[in-house]
Amino acid sequence: MFERFAKDAREAVVHAQDEARTLGADRIGPEHVLLGTVRSPDTVAAQALGRLGVDHSALLATVRAQPAHAIDADALAGIGVDLEAVRAQVEASFGPGALDAVSGAAPTKGHLPFDADAKKLLEVALREAIRCKHRRIDSGHLLLAAVRLDDTTAYRALAAVGVGPAAVREAVTAVWADVPVG
Repeated sequence: MFERFAKDAREAVVHAQDEARTLGADRIGPEHVLLGTVRSPDTVAAQALGRLGVDHSALLATVRAQPAHAIDADALAGIGVDLEAVRAQVEASFGPGALDAVSGAAPTKGHLPFDADAKKLLEVALREAIRCKHRRIDSGHLLLAAVRLDDTTAYRALAAVGVGPAAVREAVTAVWADVPVG
């Protein structure tokens, strides 16, 4: 499938690995792919989200603020622990993202594997390209896939910054009207 990726989509996948490492993850998740799509401001995804008032730093802050598993936050709330309050207190003491990177959590060398949701995002991006009758997959297709997978961290991050599927589709289509696909 990667042979069908345009340059910006290939770079997004490389950047996703860097994003995962930065956040202390041992696998590449859909949120890392999303962050990778907007890391460079000239990608289709970055331009589309820019039209919606969202950039890499806003998404990064939103991804960092999300609990790794929403059910964990709910379980903690059930016993009277406010995960966001704990995060805020730790970050006030140790700096932004202090809870994200755990020493030794992520390998420092070699490629990080994709988790199941990230693999699904790449598969859906291919489907988006086929649906649009495009021969190549660019970062716009990756972004469209992110808003189709509503049970992922990437989708929740986009929702948290106020960006929904219809707005994303419209913004990506507008960028494609200005910039040829692939």
